[in-house]
Amino acid sequence: MTSSQTLFKQAFSLLFLLCTLVLSQAMAQDETVSKLFREDAPLEVKMSYSFQEIKKNSESKTYIPTYFHYKNEGGTWDSVKVEVRARGNFRQDRCMFTPIKMKIPKGDRKGTILGGNKSLKLVLPCQNAKYSNDLILKEYLCYKLYEPVTPYYFHTRIVNITLTDLNDKQPKTYELKGILVEDDEEIAERFGGELRSDVNVNPIRHHDTTALKLDFFQYMIANTDWSSYYQHNIQLMQLANKQYIPLAYDFDMSGLVDAPYAGVSKEIPIQSVRERYFRGICRTDELYAYVRGFYLEKEEEIFKAYDYIADQMDPKEIEKSKNYLSGFFKTLKNDTQFKTDILLKCRQ
Repeated sequence: MTSSQTLFKQAFSLLFLLCTLVLSQAMAQDETVSKLFREDAPLEVKMSYSFQEIKKNSESKTYIPTYFHYKNEGGTWDSVKVEVRARGNFRQDRCMFTPIKMKIPKGDRKGTILGGNKSLKLVLPCQNAKYSNDLILKEYLCYKLYEPVTPYYFHTRIVNITLTDLNDKQPKTYELKGILVEDDEEIAERFGGELRSDVNVNPIRHHDTTALKLDFFQYMIANTDWSSYYQHNIQLMQLANKQYIPLAYDFDMSGLVDAPYAGVSKEIPIQSVRERYFRGICRTDELYAYVRGFYLEKEEEIFKAYDYIADQMDPKEIEKSKNYLSGFFKTLKNDTQFKTDILLKCRQ
């Protein structure tokens, strides 16, 4: 064997080992994600329950038994026994469709698309209107925009759901888009952490880089409907090393989504949800500079999140949304704007 052949063989062996290592790492990472969230394509789903009964039992948090029907990989329908109840407060009184918390019994979920999930959130449109599906897609987009920013995000998947209301003598069926959102207990398990809704932790004690990235993200999507102080639309996770990690969810009130029912708290000095207002905690100038640079480096990757909804939304709406998101990066690229709109707005 010639020296060139030997070098080629060694190079090929090294490349093979490298590819094997990368593949094994990817497979190991994939195993931490349940089957439901390994695919991005919308899942076809059917569910039936009484809207009235769901709302009536909201205060007692009583679960109602039903079935989660889904189209499997072979194109046929399977079903899983589940239990559902209403979640959230604001939309229960104002919306036709109530957001749902869904429990999946262990014996029923094994071997199904819901395997690995003890419970899930199902986000539904507020009303049965022509714009409703776009609002769902925009909220789903918010979750996907957050993925390049931090590993501490909720896995999500779009569903095309045929939802039947069993209230009346004549059941009524609706064709909707929804979002299945991973339960916060699953995130805690994935990172070997513990959810800490039982403690009131000053946000200054949150892991500083993770927390400031979250603050920038909420500003990016123009969301003011959250609070690290009161854990409003923020769940707190404590890792084994005792670090506190804030987890963000529920983005339907953001300016990026721009839902008709969205409003701004009287305590915040803006007139519209489309106006950005920074609500982050004051931290060191060095950390602010780092997170600013981090987002600018991630700009292209963040915009790639639009690929997840490109074939489901009107291109004009997508372009409008991209233009809105660009406003955030323009602020980061302008020293004066960055100082005025972010640095000087931080909360002591």
